[in-house]
Amino acid sequence: MHQITPLDHTHYDEMLAAGQEVRPSYQHFASWLNQATPDWLRDKQAEADTLFRRVGITFAVYGDESGSERLIPFDTIPRIISASEWKTLEAGCIQRVTALNRFLHDIYHDQDILKAGIIPPEQILTNAGYQLAMQGIDLPRQVYAHIAGVDIIRHNDGGFYVLEDNLRTPSGVSYMLENRKMMMRLFPELFASHDITPVEHYPNMLLDTLRSVSPAEVDNPTVVVLTPGQYNSAYFEHAL
Repeated sequence: MHQITPLDHTHYDEMLAAGQEVRPSYQHFASWLNQATPDWLRDKQAEADTLFRRVGITFAVYGDESGSERLIPFDTIPRIISASEWKTLEAGCIQRVTALNRFLHDIYHDQDILKAGIIPPEQILTNAGYQLAMQGIDLPRQVYAHIAGVDIIRHNDGGFYVLEDNLRTPSGVSYMLENRKMMMRLFPELFASHDITPVEHYPNMLLDTLRSVSPAEVDNPTVVVLTPGQYNSAYFEHAL
């Protein structure tokens, strides 16, 4: 049994509110954590690292001259997001990705956002990522960003903020799936005492998304993954 120490006021404490009261979404978890010893948690962390290394759930860092692979980050203390907070995040992400797709459609068609002066034209038209060949081309369902990596943080005011939107090479979701599997393996009692939203259906949702943007005349589209190969930093995700 050990004491849960609150963070200083410059950071948002996910578990403890002002006055050190445990937040509602962490009530059951805090009771469980108070019964766990530091040595037991360290053993669980070591077990997770061993299993990840055995399965090959690693990634490489571009620019790292050593070429060594790293284990995916895994924290035995989960971040718990309440259903109401997740509803807000989900709605915000849907709104944001919808806006990004409409923005991309506009700059390759009427360019109303440039004509209105909302964004200086030179910031778009001279950007290395702007593809002149895409001008006037209509895509199925007008979807340009099929997958988006929205980088979200929690500010010390308790609100969620977006740092950036990764639309070019959004990777990492496979690590989230493996993290969930590992948590279920190491701490099944937590899943028995919490109503946790499942995530294992993500690959099927991704496949449905990609099939939905196939040409209209194709009834049963085939979806493939192109990968640079096993030495790519995200190969584990490609193989999943």
